[in-house]
Amino acid sequence: MSLNNLKPAAGSVKKSAKIIGRGQGSGKGGTATRGHKGAKSRSGYSKKIGFEGGQMPLQRRVPKFGFTNINRKEYAGVNLDTLQEYVDAGRLSDVITLENLVEQRLVGKKDLVKILGRGELNANINVTAHKFTATAKTAIEKAGGTAQTV
Repeated sequence: MSLNNLKPAAGSVKKSAKIIGRGQGSGKGGTATRGHKGAKSRSGYSKKIGFEGGQMPLQRRVPKFGFTNINRKEYAGVNLDTLQEYVDAGRLSDVITLENLVEQRLVGKKDLVKILGRGELNANINVTAHKFTATAKTAIEKAGGTAQTV
């Protein structure tokens, strides 16, 4: 081994990254590899989401239709069969309030609750909710319970 054949260990020296935009002497001066003119060559460029190179974007080409009622109220639905399951499992008592439904994570804390009529109800339960369907109300009363709106 002598000074003329010394080499660093394999993998210890990495080729440095391409340095651009540092003048003509770097070999990458002038346009700094960005080509000539146009938005992409300028600093701070970022294209908007859905931009199609000046073509009318899909979102604006497709016609709009329908109507959205701004006063619509969304209700979180809970079915009778779900209530029956929870009562059978002992997770709900015979008095069901909005707080009980939130505790059991059937609805969210700020949700409006509507009891829906799917399934059978055998338990004698008193339910308090924002709304009931006609079938749910009759099924609860037929089983001997009460349906009370808030």
